[in-house]
Amino acid sequence: MPARMRHLRATAVVLGAASLALAVSVPAQAASRPAPGKGVERAVLPAGDGWASAEGSTTGGADATPDHVYTVTNRAELIAAFAEAGDAPKIVRIAGTIHGNADAQGTPIGCEEYQQDGYTLEKYLAAYDPDVWGMDEVPSGPLEDARAASAKLQAAAVNVKVPSNTTLIGAGKDATVVGASLQVKNVSNVIIRNISFEDTYDCFPQWDPTDGDTGHWNSEYDNLVVYGSDHVWVDHNTFSDGDRPDADQPRYFDELFQQHDGLFDIVRGADLVTVSYNVLKNHDKTMLIGNSDGAGADDRGKLRVTLHHNLFKDVNERAPRVRFGQVDSYNNHFVSTKGSAYGYSYGIGAESRLVAEHNAFTLASGVDKATILKKWSESSLTAGDNYVNGRRTDLIAVHNAGVPAEHLTEGAGWKPKLRTRIDHPLVVPLVVALKAGAGRTLIG
Repeated sequence: MPARMRHLRATAVVLGAASLALAVSVPAQAASRPAPGKGVERAVLPAGDGWASAEGSTTGGADATPDHVYTVTNRAELIAAFAEAGDAPKIVRIAGTIHGNADAQGTPIGCEEYQQDGYTLEKYLAAYDPDVWGMDEVPSGPLEDARAASAKLQAAAVNVKVPSNTTLIGAGKDATVVGASLQVKNVSNVIIRNISFEDTYDCFPQWDPTDGDTGHWNSEYDNLVVYGSDHVWVDHNTFSDGDRPDADQPRYFDELFQQHDGLFDIVRGADLVTVSYNVLKNHDKTMLIGNSDGAGADDRGKLRVTLHHNLFKDVNERAPRVRFGQVDSYNNHFVSTKGSAYGYSYGIGAESRLVAEHNAFTLASGVDKATILKKWSESSLTAGDNYVNGRRTDLIAVHNAGVPAEHLTEGAGWKPKLRTRIDHPLVVPLVVALKAGAGRTLIG
């Protein structure tokens, strides 16, 4: 191996080890630098393609110089590439599978590697069993402190911050990120394409006996979160729980041991985001747009998001749940197969202004189409030209007839203009099946 390449890889390994130890401070080099891409790697969001095309453009790393084009094969190299390039335009290509829960060489590690101060799940369960601890107070004391310390160490490994002016793209059809949480936080101009995001799991969920009537296990980490950022294009990716679906997890204290949070959330004043041709599947709490009713000061006038030509398959809820945002959701396909959990698709939250048009829903028998919409707060929406199991359906009228206690008002108060194409809802399932998700042919 040439000396320059040995130096680059050694620096990436050092940085990865440092991040796992909560002490990332070493200026980093990236793993490798192939010649700049000429096609999809330098693609920019087309004009008029959703909210991310407004008020400027979304170009990611299209203007990257040759020394800011990287190919990475593990978490340490990924972090190194981001650190070296900073906010300069950059293209980062993911080759193969990157594990968020991994050592400095990229080898996957288990939850026991993060355990601190004598924490084990068995000890935690014994200490906070409702028969011992009760149901009136959240856990506290040495084992809760040990859980929190362990969780902090895992967070340092799995949370990966994406800087401004970045195109992050899968190289080939099998680029995968397992167990990492990509954080697009307080930055601008980011493109993420052609990557499978799987199983961002929390090793250390917290038991809260005061959460609801029976208590709940609460976990951290989304596969991808856009937080306080603008001009973000997320295109042709696949999001799922991978080989660790919630349905297969154990129950403790008669509650599901929930190790997953969201698949993909857009929160805290994020703005001007286009989400296109993605697959989101096999998950419970799928997508939040706006994460709190009390965040109006940050979110009013922002959270402008377009969702089009995405597949939401066998997701229980939040596809998405919207607060405050001016959200345009069109030409998406929502699928609920027999035996899968289904609560609702669109959640209508505080001051939301959702337009949901020209979508297709394929629902298993027994799923009540009145539950496609879920009212959380008094807000109006537009929902025209949607088809349920091949038939045009007035979603608002069906909801109001089926759930009269949660009456919804029609009319979001605005009309979307940033759409490059509108497919008839009857052909949306075919178009989405052919084009959505990672590993599909991208347009440059």
